[in-house]
Amino acid sequence: MPLVKTWQLIAASAVAGLVLSAATVSVSGPWDSGQRKAERDRAASWSRMGGVDHGSGRLPEAAPSAPGVLSGLPAGLQAEKQAGNPLGEQAGQQPGTSTGTDSGTGPDTGSDALAEALRPLLADPALGTLRTASVIDTATGRVLYEAKPREPMTPASTVKIATATAVLAALGPEHRFRTTVTPGAAPGQIVLVGGGDPSLTARKKPPAGSGGSLVALAADTARALKAAGTDSVSLGYDDSLYSGPARHPIGPNPNIALLTALTADEARLNDSLSGPTGRSEDPSGDTARAFAGLLQDRGIKVTGAPSKARAAADAEPLATTLSTPLGGLVERMLTNSDNDIAESLARQTALASGQPGSFEGAEKAVAAKLASLGVDTAGSRFADGSGLDRTDKVSAGLLTALLAKAADPQRPELRPVLTGLPVAGFSGTLRGRNSGGSPAAGLVRAKTGTLSGVNSLAGTVVDPSGRLLAFAFLAANTPGPEGAEKALDKLAAAVAGTR
Repeated sequence: MPLVKTWQLIAASAVAGLVLSAATVSVSGPWDSGQRKAERDRAASWSRMGGVDHGSGRLPEAAPSAPGVLSGLPAGLQAEKQAGNPLGEQAGQQPGTSTGTDSGTGPDTGSDALAEALRPLLADPALGTLRTASVIDTATGRVLYEAKPREPMTPASTVKIATATAVLAALGPEHRFRTTVTPGAAPGQIVLVGGGDPSLTARKKPPAGSGGSLVALAADTARALKAAGTDSVSLGYDDSLYSGPARHPIGPNPNIALLTALTADEARLNDSLSGPTGRSEDPSGDTARAFAGLLQDRGIKVTGAPSKARAAADAEPLATTLSTPLGGLVERMLTNSDNDIAESLARQTALASGQPGSFEGAEKAVAAKLASLGVDTAGSRFADGSGLDRTDKVSAGLLTALLAKAADPQRPELRPVLTGLPVAGFSGTLRGRNSGGSPAAGLVRAKTGTLSGVNSLAGTVVDPSGRLLAFAFLAANTPGPEGAEKALDKLAAAVAGTR
């Protein structure tokens, strides 16, 4: 089967805009790894690996109704396609790159109506003293509107788009992180080895979409020990995969736990699954102690208290539990703006790139991986993976370029960047925004970003002519979050509703 063409992507996007209505969302079934099944099915039509079931190997049907979409395209663009330029790009232009100036619109875009709609909205005082913007057509890379698109800005949580893109490019959506139990160096010792699984849980009833299970790992370990005639062990734990400071530079904060390679349930001190809450000051030790209790429940005596240890070199694991596939972790991170997952995935990018699993290693690896995709990272800094660090810097143009890369039919491994974005009025951090009668409800998918004085919004929308557009709006020195969020939502709604 040939790869899905760009025009099929546009067609699928047009259908998506109609399908993703309030009625459809309300009946589309349960959540699965942060993404409704119906939405995952829709995303699968974009490519051969579109996210409906990362492990199935099934090929989705071709995107429907392409002729109707093509007939609505400008004649010049259709001529370019027929002349052998399927992306309709200007000579030498790469998909997802900017071709315009900072004055408001790019050349030859036919976007006067969009510019007229966005300019006054971007001037809203609620957006502070510095506002930047980028809106592009993901299929062609053409700039439809921009304002200081290359200005480095503090992105807040929209930097998670960069984190997601980098880790998917480094490891692929099928990758799973392992938590293992191996024989220890001391006689009668076993070692619980952390693999950096941010979805690891010690709950006896795992939450929906969870990943590695300490309960299942304990059961498998107990069976292996009993089969070998062992009913008493000492327990060590190894969290050495990550290096450098475990605490985020912002200091103790309910929005993020200490970052270790062996943490269950994000070190939460209550039963919450997301959002700010109290965190343990010893995530690795708590995880090991929980595991010891689970072993004892299964007839294995654990002598003494768990202590730090190293697994024996080249030891064969007694048991293993695997994380949610990386594509699902990315979706969950983006939908819920999960800082703990984001920081883990930034470190995993570092390790996959031969860098230390630290904040510094992640910064270098994420920047290098994004540059390898051909996007312009000039002026960027990825000081962390979550966006909690104010020294992060990205531009609106970089964010839309990354979203365009994720929409590229030749880059199916990046698709979870799009499928994980919250849906306006329905899911995640956009559940209560652009809802009800807004023209953006159910159509805009976007990552939010909020710090004190910083507000941002970046995502995708299918416009009335069927084009899949990527947009990014970043604002600094905003007087308050409520007014800034409403102003950003109006900008997104204008992109959704302007021809």
